Amino acid sequence: MDLLDAHLIPAVDGVAFGLLLFVVAAGLILAFGTAGVLNLSHGTLYAIGAYTGAELSDGTWGGLALGLAAGTAAACVAGAGLSAATAPLARRGHLAQALLTFGLALIGGDLLIQLFGADELPVRVPEALDSSVTLLGHRYPAYRLCFIVMAVLLAAFGTWVLTRTRMGAAVRAAADDPQMLAATGHNPRAVHTGVLAAAGALAGAAGVLGAPIIGPGPGTSENVLMLSLVVVVLGGLRSLWATFFAAVAVGEVQTLGVSLVPDLAPYLLFAAMAAVLVLRSRFAEPATAHGPEGPAPDPVARLRAHLAGRLRRRPRGTPGTAGPDRAGAAPRGYGNRVPKWTGRLPGGTAWRQAAPLLVLLVVLISLPALLDAYSISLAGSALALGLLAVSVTILTGYAGLPTLGQTAPFAVGAYATANLAEAGWTVGPVQIVLSALAAAVFSGVVGPAVIRARGTTVLMITLAIGELTGAVVNQLKSVTGGADGLVGFPATRALWGGEGMLEESELYNYALVVAVVAVSVTLLVLRSPAGKLLTGTRGAEARMRASGHPVGRYLLVAHICAGALAGVGGSLMVTVQQYLSPADVGFEIAAFALLAVVIGGTTSVIGALLGAGLIVATRDWVAGSWPGHGPLLLGVLFVATVYVLPRGLAGLRGGNDDRNDGGKGRPSGAPVPEDRPPSAPAPNPAGKVSP
Repeated sequence: MDLLDAHLIPAVDGVAFGLLLFVVAAGLILAFGTAGVLNLSHGTLYAIGAYTGAELSDGTWGGLALGLAAGTAAACVAGAGLSAATAPLARRGHLAQALLTFGLALIGGDLLIQLFGADELPVRVPEALDSSVTLLGHRYPAYRLCFIVMAVLLAAFGTWVLTRTRMGAAVRAAADDPQMLAATGHNPRAVHTGVLAAAGALAGAAGVLGAPIIGPGPGTSENVLMLSLVVVVLGGLRSLWATFFAAVAVGEVQTLGVSLVPDLAPYLLFAAMAAVLVLRSRFAEPATAHGPEGPAPDPVARLRAHLAGRLRRRPRGTPGTAGPDRAGAAPRGYGNRVPKWTGRLPGGTAWRQAAPLLVLLVVLISLPALLDAYSISLAGSALALGLLAVSVTILTGYAGLPTLGQTAPFAVGAYATANLAEAGWTVGPVQIVLSALAAAVFSGVVGPAVIRARGTTVLMITLAIGELTGAVVNQLKSVTGGADGLVGFPATRALWGGEGMLEESELYNYALVVAVVAVSVTLLVLRSPAGKLLTGTRGAEARMRASGHPVGRYLLVAHICAGALAGVGGSLMVTVQQYLSPADVGFEIAAFALLAVVIGGTTSVIGALLGAGLIVATRDWVAGSWPGHGPLLLGVLFVATVYVLPRGLAGLRGGNDDRNDGGKGRPSGAPVPEDRPPSAPAPNPAGKVSP
């Protein structure tokens, strides 16, 4: 009883906070579980309601009612607009939706700041609620008790609508069997719009009522979104009661947990989220059956047999030429005809594939002579982010594991380099190797939790890993410097016996050499038989399993190698910037890396580098001419990329690298093959590797 009495107020606060999260998460469940939209702008819908309610609050009951009505209506309209925005992406999976809605969140956040200012707004509640009441001998804010009652009533009303009304039946049918819903005369498109509008209304109402608890201000939307995702993952999508208890548990961890176990509280939520996702993925092992015909032949073995047959049929003579089998005889296969000169040099395809690499390399080498010091520094940062994007390409494009947490090994490599420099280990190659090794070990540890999942579950697991790493970064101040970051460590030396690099041109040239070596090794591996095995795993996983290939081992090795490459990128970032902060390895950077991959094409290594350069130029160079609007410009870049470049820059060449049909001529809108999760990237035909 003494323990309960000492922590009564935090416990009740946890209930209030949990109920607020429940109302927000209920809208997220409607959007994702019913409408099938992975809405990363849901926190912005909450912020719309919170800002509107705070602006209209005047300390009267009329002001509270007006704010509730206006905030709910504004978020409802925004939710309906989201339905129209995501409609063209219905056949492209959750990855495109996540990028689009994240871009809309950036745009919405910038517009809210322009309308209401960058400072946290005060919220005035009616005088009757702006007081304290006695609760078991303790004084407690009356508004929070009132909010608990209102949240329970709102939850009860929503449950009644979903389970007891014709409207709720239509919503459930839209999730379970939209074809049957259409057969009954209902328009699934209208139901879809109504569901997203209702989800927005719930978020807006929660924002108005929760503004005195989580006030509108910088970071509010991101905080609410992350906590709501945790609630949805813990509670699932099928039971509102499970979501209710998960929300209360999250609220208690956020309030009571901080007072009881302050050192563990930052890790508990996302650790629980990752654990639940991993356990669920173990019951969703990819199928190995292939219908009544049984397993298909191993595509890699078939490719090898085909190549072996071609080699056996190759005529004798000079290797690689169609020379005569014997003196005076015409080349085999031509009969008595003499082949005509086609005007193409031998190896023309290889030259065409290498041309973009050579052009990009020439441009990068010439940059120090063309740009000022600041722009050269940005180019070095773009190379570091580009290596992170290439590591995401390996996982998303080749392994079929879309990731939002690749900043975790990126952070390991970055902080390893910073601490090595502080310890006197300033030689660049040593920093690169040790940082890559540390990131590889980290990826090997977390890899088994990632490789068994597919589709959206991978996004959520990697997001949880990234957020857990962020929590460690903020808490482990002796190693990371906490929120203040690290600065003032010795400069990196390019080689043994050299001086520390301080000039922007020196740092850029060092970053360019490291990036060229890393990308070259990556391309060689992806073009090797190992890379083709990985591509075959993504394109026909069930067949690969049925033919005896250790798919899990392939994916784990790919995850480790991608983590090592991300660690190299983190090391380069520290060397170029000469400082390191938690913002450099946060969720926003993970989203930027994924966007860079989509810009370039999910299987294009060079496209990922170009996408990273475009993002850095937009964030730091273009935004410099319009101060304060960097998020708006990046949001527009997100939205434009998803709509205008569905196959990335690689698709502009007319290739099939990232087509939804995998280059097999599948008509637009055709069902996705069962061998591949709907949200996974499309197979790359014939194991082709884009430069």
